[in-house]
Amino acid sequence: MSAPLIADADHPVPLLDVQSLGVEFQTRSGTVRAIQDVSLSVRRGETVGVVGESGSGKSVLFYSVLGILDAAGRVTGGRAVFGGLDLTAASPSELAELRGREAAMIFQNPRAALNPIRKVGRQIEDVLARHTSTPSAQLRARAIEALAAVRIPDPERRYHAYPFELSGGLCQRVMIALSLACSPSLLIADEPTTGLDVTTQAAVMDLIRELATRRRMATVLITHDLGLAADYCDRIVVMHAGHVVETAPTAQLFAKPRHPYTARLVATTPHGAQSLSALAAIPGNLPDLRRADLPNCRFSERCDRKEAACVSEPLTTTEFEAGHRVACRRPL
Repeated sequence: MSAPLIADADHPVPLLDVQSLGVEFQTRSGTVRAIQDVSLSVRRGETVGVVGESGSGKSVLFYSVLGILDAAGRVTGGRAVFGGLDLTAASPSELAELRGREAAMIFQNPRAALNPIRKVGRQIEDVLARHTSTPSAQLRARAIEALAAVRIPDPERRYHAYPFELSGGLCQRVMIALSLACSPSLLIADEPTTGLDVTTQAAVMDLIRELATRRRMATVLITHDLGLAADYCDRIVVMHAGHVVETAPTAQLFAKPRHPYTARLVATTPHGAQSLSALAAIPGNLPDLRRADLPNCRFSERCDRKEAACVSEPLTTTEFEAGHRVACRRPL
């Protein structure tokens, strides 16, 4: 695989460019249309937040991009171009070479993602041996350096630890060290603070941001927490039921959310000047994505701005300020 294109102010080609991607799953109870016509991009050095309720398709989107969908899932259309390579058309061997070396993922549950019967240092060595030309004699030192880079205390001793011997925060740091061992161009962090206390959450996110800035790495933060995205992301992509409904620079999105769903999400996000009584729940539930009669706007059944065309007519996308796009017939 060729080296990924650099995307920055001087070279604005996206490092990852997803266009009109569709994903579905075949189940015993019917076909789940999990992702439909999703487009987004990520540039080198940029952190993009992908937010939405659980079940919105955030993780599935990036599992499909990296080619790690389970056997029931398949990409039904669209492209995901990374460094000039269309990942949806890449061979299994090309994807295996890319994962871990050029693109890496931090999974939601580090204890489940790490091998429970292999020392964490040896797991980092495995990645280095697979994707770099590091001599065997230097693998241990490189693995310890990777643990030290994520500020794990006493990395020489932790190298010999098994995941069950480490706290949740340390396991997450090991997962980050594992993901960044080969200095990938793209890091996908899937709910990286799940199950961690508030102090550890902040430490983990500060670490990811620091490493991304130092390495000029493109970063995707998948989260249902808009407050977290507001603190750490340059741009935010809002997903609902497999659709991208709004994309905007972070400040613009919070100053003026244009999609009714985004506005509801923002209203459910607590901040320091707000009382708990001011928080408002989003009515209804995500639609059943197995339905044959899914409306064109999958939020329409929960929306107080719904009109007949929202159900029967294709989604329309409106661009307000530069980079602020909304898929809604009646934006705010």
